[in-house]
Amino acid sequence: MVSLVLTSSDIFRALFLALSVVWLLSDLAFAKHAGITRHYKFDIKMQSVTRLCQTKNIVTVNGQFPGPRIIAREGDRLLIKVVNHVKYNVTIHWHGIRQIRSGWADGPAYVTQCPIQTGKSYVYNFTLTGQRGTLFWHAHISWLRATLYGPIVILPKKHASYPFPHPYKEVPIVFGEWWKADIETIINQAMATGGAPNISDAFTINGLPGPSYNCSAKDTFKLKVKAGKTYLLRLVNAALNDELFFRVANHTLTVVEADAVYVKPFKTDIVLITPGQTTNVLLRAKSKTPSAKFAMSARPYATGPATFDNTTTIGILEYEKSASASKSNHKNLPLLKAKLPQFNDSSYAMKFQRKFRSLATAKFPAKVPKNVDRRFFFTVGLGILPCSKNQTCQGPNNTRPAAAVNNVSFVQPNIALLQAHFFNKSKGVYTTNFPTNPPFKFNYTGTPPKNIMLSSGTKVVALPFNTSLELVMQDTSILGAESHPLHLHGFNFFVLGQGVGNFDPKKDPAKFNLVDPAERNTIGVPAGGWVAIRFLADNPGVWFMHCHLEVHTSWGLKMAWVVNDGKGRKQKLPPPPADLPKC
Repeated sequence: MVSLVLTSSDIFRALFLALSVVWLLSDLAFAKHAGITRHYKFDIKMQSVTRLCQTKNIVTVNGQFPGPRIIAREGDRLLIKVVNHVKYNVTIHWHGIRQIRSGWADGPAYVTQCPIQTGKSYVYNFTLTGQRGTLFWHAHISWLRATLYGPIVILPKKHASYPFPHPYKEVPIVFGEWWKADIETIINQAMATGGAPNISDAFTINGLPGPSYNCSAKDTFKLKVKAGKTYLLRLVNAALNDELFFRVANHTLTVVEADAVYVKPFKTDIVLITPGQTTNVLLRAKSKTPSAKFAMSARPYATGPATFDNTTTIGILEYEKSASASKSNHKNLPLLKAKLPQFNDSSYAMKFQRKFRSLATAKFPAKVPKNVDRRFFFTVGLGILPCSKNQTCQGPNNTRPAAAVNNVSFVQPNIALLQAHFFNKSKGVYTTNFPTNPPFKFNYTGTPPKNIMLSSGTKVVALPFNTSLELVMQDTSILGAESHPLHLHGFNFFVLGQGVGNFDPKKDPAKFNLVDPAERNTIGVPAGGWVAIRFLADNPGVWFMHCHLEVHTSWGLKMAWVVNDGKGRKQKLPPPPADLPKC
C-alpha cells in the first residue's frame, strides 16, 4: 500500500489549479458577452490619386482612398494606432461612437486632444458599448476629412440577429466630395481673405465620381446583384458641405437603421442623408434579371443663399446575367436614370426626417428622458465678424462671414478643453457662461435684425452628471435661412419634433413624440425652422457639438458641453493615457 503524503505546497498548487479553472470558466462566460480586442494600424501618409483627369497628392490612411473599413462586433474593444507621416497635424474622430468614459479617444482637435504631430503616434482605445450598425471615422482637424474617412461596421453580438430579414450581402456606400485643388490651400485661403471657400468639383460614391463627370466613366462604382436577393446598403455621408438625395432607379429601398440605431422599417424611393449621418437600407433585387442597368445617383439638397456644387455622382447597379443571356447584349444594356427632387425641396426633407421612429420594443427600448432638469434654446445660423486690422476682408467694412450658436462664434483654444477640464486648469482656456437662450429675441425666421455682428469666445455649458436636458435648435434667416446638420459627440439624442418658422414654446411641446422618437447623433435643423431634442448627460467628459457642414464649423458654428464626474467609480472619467499627444 502506497501512502500519499500531501505537502502544503501540493495543497496550494491543487487549490490554485481549481481556482484557475473557476476563473477560466467565468472568464470564458464573460468573454462570450464581453467581445474581443481588435487591433488596427492607421499610417497617415500622402498618396498620389487621379480623379477627373487630374492627379494630386492627398492625405490617406495606409495609402487607401477612401480609407479602410473597420469591422467589429458590439461589445468589442478597439485599439487603433494612428501614426502621422505627413506634414499636417492630424486627429481621427470615431463618429457616432458613444465613447462611454473614453472621451480621450473621441478625436476632435483641441476639444478632447491636441493633434498628433508629424512623426508622432497615438493609440485610440475604446469599447463599442450598446451600439450596432453603421458609423464612420474621419479626420477632425481643419478640412483633412475630405480624404481621411472610412466606414465603421458594428455587427450585432455573436448569435444575435438583425430585427429585419437577413441580407444576402452587405455593401458600404460612402458618399464623399472631391476638389481638384489642394483642400488645405482652399480653406486657408478662404480664412485669410474672409471669403467663402471654393465649392467642390465632384461628389463620389466609394471614392469614385462616375460617368456624369469629365473622363470619369472608368471611375464608376458598380454594384453587381443577383435577381431575387436582398442587399443591405450601409449609406454614409462623408461629404464636407452637402446634404445629399440618393436614389436607385426603379428600385424601392427599406430604411432599417439610422446612426447605428434600428428604426421602424419604412419604404422610400429617395433617401436624404446629411453630412455626419448614416442610414442602412435594404434593397431587394427584382425577381427576374431585367434587360437594363440602373443608376444609383446622389446630388445635393441645398437651401442656403451660397453657391454649391450642383453636380450628380452616379454608381451603377448591374444584375448578374443569367446563363441564357449572351455577353454582347449584356454590355449594351440601357442605363435607367434616377429622378431626384429639386435641390431646394425643403418640404420633402421635412417629411422624410419625420418618418424615422425608434423600434421602442422591450429588446430595443427608446429611453427618452421623461423629466427634464434643464431646458436650452439655441439659435444656429450665420452673421458677420470684424476682420483683424492687418487683414483685408471681402465683407462690408472689412468684415467676414461667420457662424454661431446663440450669437457666440466659437474660438478654438490652444490646448484641449478636456485636459483643461480634467486637471482643473480651465482659467484662460474656456468659460462656463455659454448662454442658455439667445442674447436678444427677434423674429428668427423673418426679417433679420439690423445688427448682425456676432460675439466670439470659447464658452461651454457645464452640466452635473446625469442631467436630463431638452434643447430646441432654431435656424435663423440672417444671411439666408439654411439647413444645418448638427452633430453631438459622446451621446445619442431623441428627436422629439420639428417644424417650420419660429418655435412656439406654448404650443409646440404638446406635439412632441415621447413614445418612439428617432435616436440619432446628427440631425438637420430645418431651413427656416426648428428641431427639439432630449438626451441624458450620463457620460463624463467634454463633448463637442457642431454643424457638420465643414464651412460652418470653420466659421464658428460649434460649442461644447462639459459633463462633470458623478459620485460612483463608473461615473468618473479615467485619467488620460500616457501617449495622449501634447500641444
